[in-house]
Amino acid sequence: MASSLFINTLHMCFESVLAMDNFGMVAMFESLFANGLKGFLGCPAVIHEAALLEFFANGSVRDGLVVSTVNGVSMEISEQLLAETFELPVEGLTDLLEISKDLVFDAKSIVSFSGEPVSISGKKKDMKVEFRLLCDILAKKISVKAGSFDAITQEKFLMMAAIICGVRINWSRIFFKILKDMVTPGSRQAKGYGIQISLLLENVPNLELGESSEFLLRKFSQRRPCIGILC
Repeated sequence: MASSLFINTLHMCFESVLAMDNFGMVAMFESLFANGLKGFLGCPAVIHEAALLEFFANGSVRDGLVVSTVNGVSMEISEQLLAETFELPVEGLTDLLEISKDLVFDAKSIVSFSGEPVSISGKKKDMKVEFRLLCDILAKKISVKAGSFDAITQEKFLMMAAIICGVRINWSRIFFKILKDMVTPGSRQAKGYGIQISLLLENVPNLELGESSEFLLRKFSQRRPCIGILC
């Protein structure tokens, strides 16, 4: 059975996305591609659960690197390694609060189901269906925050505004900061990035990994694309 650390993991089958008969959903995924997130969100969907649990149990931040020991083998993850492995953008804003207020205001209307600007402290039911899914992707695949996935938070909305409006973001820096928080003792950051860390573990020399879990892909409807479910 999958660990509760990774039970909420989502994984998209990008091969099915652009063929969907839903303009809004296709446009939303194209915006993810355009922002350089395809490599991170669509990497091979395998999880090495036992190794991941050991990675987080032994993980820490040292000299700006994420370090850990798995099966007696030491490893380290740098921001550069993360960027190169998942082809992440390395230029652009590193602080989401620097996104212009005018752009955020425009995004509130773009995502709205009713046409009225949504509230950053509101619920995702106020958004069009494709942006509700984007909100889930941001909550479960990127920010990985504990709590309700139905709520719109400032962090999620700023990410959404950047993606929708094409703001250049240094996603490598953003993701690496989140990863460092995941292994920092006492941090409130939830654990995640299970698929991505599993891929990094597979590339560690002399590291023998145990049994892995694959994702099943199930197509819910034309309104929702193929989503991976940890099995």
